[in-house]
Amino acid sequence: MDSLTQIVLGAAVGEAVLGKRVGNKAPLWGAIAGTIPDLDVVTNYMADTVTAIEVHRGFSHSLFFSIVFAPLLGWLVWNLYHKKQATWRDWSTLFFWGLFTHPILDAFTTWGTQLFWPLQWRLAFQSIFVIDPLYTLPFLIFLILAIRQSQISQKRRKLNRLGIIISSCYLLATLGLKALAHQKFITALQQQGISYSELDTRPAPMNTILWMANIDTKDAYLIGEYSFFDSQEITFRTIPKNHELLEGLQQEDKVKRLIKITQGWYAIHEKDGQLFFNDLRFGLLSLNPKETQFAFSYQLQPTKNGLQVHEVPKLRSDGKKLLSALWERIWGN
Repeated sequence: MDSLTQIVLGAAVGEAVLGKRVGNKAPLWGAIAGTIPDLDVVTNYMADTVTAIEVHRGFSHSLFFSIVFAPLLGWLVWNLYHKKQATWRDWSTLFFWGLFTHPILDAFTTWGTQLFWPLQWRLAFQSIFVIDPLYTLPFLIFLILAIRQSQISQKRRKLNRLGIIISSCYLLATLGLKALAHQKFITALQQQGISYSELDTRPAPMNTILWMANIDTKDAYLIGEYSFFDSQEITFRTIPKNHELLEGLQQEDKVKRLIKITQGWYAIHEKDGQLFFNDLRFGLLSLNPKETQFAFSYQLQPTKNGLQVHEVPKLRSDGKKLLSALWERIWGN
């Protein structure tokens, strides 16, 4: 999830674990704990593009990481406050839940988390986008109300607990919404007589009303959209796989790793003599039927020193246009 959401989640968890004992120090350190797993982004500056992608939401988002580092961080903070107010075990418990709830939440997103590292399997329910105001706002509002209360106030704990309950219920509800949308796509494919081998669904950015689907057919992928406010049948757009364009590059180590990262959901396109590897799991940059640029696209550039992979940058203007189009599309076709 986005940084703000993880900060608020960590703060709320910290308050729930230790707020009664240490007051506003609990949400402060909970917020810090909630951001620590995302420090794996430093690999973006230290490693090549493919390695950085592999590392993201890996070790630092695992149960192992939480178990190992919670006691260490708890010990540091325990000594920082001269061993007063709370015990080493208390602070370790706060850090464990601050660290562990981060990857649990991320497991509901499209990217998922390597929760059981060192196993390579990623847990990804794909039921919530990385930014969803309906999840974050209850946490934020009730947390602010809670920390304004006295440290020993019963109302403080009730307010914080209420924020956690509301947001958690919404998170679980997204699984039901995903199931409903998924069935809608299955029905549409059956009615249109489309044969397919795999169907993958995910929410559109910042909401759980509009859903997107990738469908794997023999020679191409299909992309579809469905809003709970739709009144017309779902239509599907064809994306050629073009896997043959890779030619001799299939045996390149970085290409194999990219294919594994995308779980096989990738398409290749050529532009101005350059090859681009597109990760289909996060969709296109706009809802325009003529759009060809995917949210995550990588230029494959053979060199004397081996294959170089460069992520195609995204422009802020593209994001604004997409959000505007999504807002209109949410309300139906």
